[in-house]
Amino acid sequence: MSIPTMTNVGTSYLLWLLWLFGGAGFHRFYNRKFFTGFLWLFTWGLFGVGQIIDLALIPHMVEENNLKARVRLGLSPTGLPLNQATIEVVVRDRSLTPMTEVATEAQVVLPAKPTQEELMLKLLKAAQARGGRISVTQGVLDTESGFAEVEATLQAMVKTGYVTVCNDPATGIVVYDFVEL
Repeated sequence: MSIPTMTNVGTSYLLWLLWLFGGAGFHRFYNRKFFTGFLWLFTWGLFGVGQIIDLALIPHMVEENNLKARVRLGLSPTGLPLNQATIEVVVRDRSLTPMTEVATEAQVVLPAKPTQEELMLKLLKAAQARGGRISVTQGVLDTESGFAEVEATLQAMVKTGYVTVCNDPATGIVVYDFVEL
């Protein structure tokens, strides 16, 4: 597995200049666009036309590569962790005595993970809103829980007998049918 790397516009433009010395497409390799990098390399930048057009496209290529690298690292487009809900700042209250003083720090406040019972209730309500049937993807969207967690919970509900598994006749998607709804 390769480590995602961030790129910058200045380096991309310097690599673009290698076109003048027969190195067309190096800026595309640098921004992890390997297929078009080889195409540019073997066609001298699409006979120079593609290379000239890339002058305007380089900032977008760099931004796209950096966005993909952040996502591979588990970061949002702004560079914050994807799981971070809010940041709460605890401010030191100078009026308190030293024994009760609270240190200044930034705390990450993550949403509380629902229990399996709470998740079952959320899935039940989601299925009720959808006519008694729900897919795993719909469950993820409605409960904001992970795919594996929603699927495991739905499978547990199947074992209890309150839910059956079938395929949607039109799409073939696995659908969980809440028989009492």
